[in-house]
Amino acid sequence: MKLKICGMREPKNINAIATLAPNYMGFVFWEPSSRFVNQSTPALTEKIKKTGVFVDASIDYIEQSINEHKLQAVQLHGKETSLHCKEIQNLGVEVIKAFSIRDEFNFSELEVYENCCDFFLFDTKGELPGGNGYRFDWSILETYPSKKPFFLRGGIGIENVEELQKLIKTNLPLYAIDVNSKFESAPAIKKIKELKQFKNELYEVSCR
Repeated sequence: MKLKICGMREPKNINAIATLAPNYMGFVFWEPSSRFVNQSTPALTEKIKKTGVFVDASIDYIEQSINEHKLQAVQLHGKETSLHCKEIQNLGVEVIKAFSIRDEFNFSELEVYENCCDFFLFDTKGELPGGNGYRFDWSILETYPSKKPFFLRGGIGIENVEELQKLIKTNLPLYAIDVNSKFESAPAIKKIKELKQFKNELYEVSCR
């Protein structure tokens, strides 16, 4: 099971979290966000995929951000079309297309994105495109029809490890757990002790 820690910005905190060696580290390039990246970001070890999070951004802005911050993956949290996703994929990065879920979801919406992104991501539908801090009903994923691996996010904290274990044991192609606000002391400042505990517990339940 992979781990993505999202909403990073401050260099000192980034370097501290990098010692935990998450598989992905996310940086938000959407200006209204309280975690918006408006400064340079430190280089990461090649074992951590540096991921830019965008909401309906132009190809030019995304390409500029990829080059400036040395991004290896791009997460799209808006209403991006399949063509938009393909153009970004052609820039040589992984593409993660996010979809928001509240009480139900029409999985047929995924069909046009099957061949233009590397992963899907399922998040909680709320006031913001992401980082709302609460979960959607994971049982909705029981009818997930695709074989494409996906990220799961939305209000995930240490208290959800047992529920995650149940989900991991299913036949769903759950690829990565994406965490953010539940591990913050302030926007874009993550708690290293709590994240270390979560990573260890996630590893344990993944191996059972």
